[in-house]
Amino acid sequence: MNGYSDRINHALAFAAKHHDRQVRKGTRLPYITHPANVAIILTRYGRDDETVVAGILHDVVEDCVRENWTQEMLEERIGEKFGPHTLDTVLMVTHRKLDDDGNEMDKQERNADYLQRLADANEAARWVCAADKIHNASSILADLRRTVDPESVWGRFSIGKEGTIRWYRGVHNRLQEIGFSGEILSELRAVAEALEQYSDIGAGQSGG
Repeated sequence: MNGYSDRINHALAFAAKHHDRQVRKGTRLPYITHPANVAIILTRYGRDDETVVAGILHDVVEDCVRENWTQEMLEERIGEKFGPHTLDTVLMVTHRKLDDDGNEMDKQERNADYLQRLADANEAARWVCAADKIHNASSILADLRRTVDPESVWGRFSIGKEGTIRWYRGVHNRLQEIGFSGEILSELRAVAEALEQYSDIGAGQSGG
């Protein structure tokens, strides 16, 4: 089996340096395990290098947006290293802090904005979205299955248990609604349904 390309390895090293002091929410796992797993998922589905690189960098860009980086700063830090198209792809599936009028959005508004903008996202961005949500939801499931205190897992999320479950179902439904298809969407649906079933919240209650 061939290893990753130089471009993908460069992105992994870049993300590892950025996430160096970060851990996964509620765990001691180094944060780089998340983008690395997103890369594995995208590679498993045969996506091209540019899509895999976008998947690796998605939380680097998200952090920069959260820290109020300007478009110019992003272009200099990300665009010049990995190409403007890769940066554009990542931004299509990055939660925005501000709406089109420059008003700061709360968590629910940011999530609604994210779902709305998926309609204008390119195919690579939608793949990154699906792979990201599959790994995040699968990680939640794994933590739930090995804890004796499920509320300690759900307590990590500001939108709570029901909101978190609705979020993953909502992303799946939105991708399906805008015509995204393929086996990865089936995998996302399966993990969303597993979260619903694990938490005794029926799919009919959890539509988004």
